[in-house]
Amino acid sequence: MRAISLALGLFAFWLALSGHYTLFLTTLGAVSAVACLAVARRMYQIDDEAFPVGWVFGAITYFPWLIVEIIKSALSVTKLIWHPKLPISPTMTVVTAGLKSSVGVATYANSITLTPGTITTGVVGNQLTVHALELEGAQDLEGGAMNKRVMKFERAR
Repeated sequence: MRAISLALGLFAFWLALSGHYTLFLTTLGAVSAVACLAVARRMYQIDDEAFPVGWVFGAITYFPWLIVEIIKSALSVTKLIWHPKLPISPTMTVVTAGLKSSVGVATYANSITLTPGTITTGVVGNQLTVHALELEGAQDLEGGAMNKRVMKFERAR
């Protein structure tokens, strides 16, 4: 199942980038997808870590939520920057990720970094060191809302 979905995903990606749908070029795309699959299989790279197929369903709800959070945070940071007194309160904090897999922890750390005003500066096990531009951003992370969303995303598989 994982190998078939990887081959179909590679072929769909090839079709999307190609823009040419003649029989010859489509056949080359299919052959390329199968060749990439064969190489990935030979390298033992078709596993849950390398290609987490089960996470697709969780991504349908997680990524739109993340995009909204990025937009809200970007507007907040813009407001801070445009404020004449620049009322920032840089803060370092450590948050604990309640996640089971390294992919989940990486997703959480990257989600924090993608959100303007916060950046993950270090990860040791399930402990993430985070720099926030303002105290409220650090307190939001410590509240655990994003951690819960990533845990829900991880459980979807």
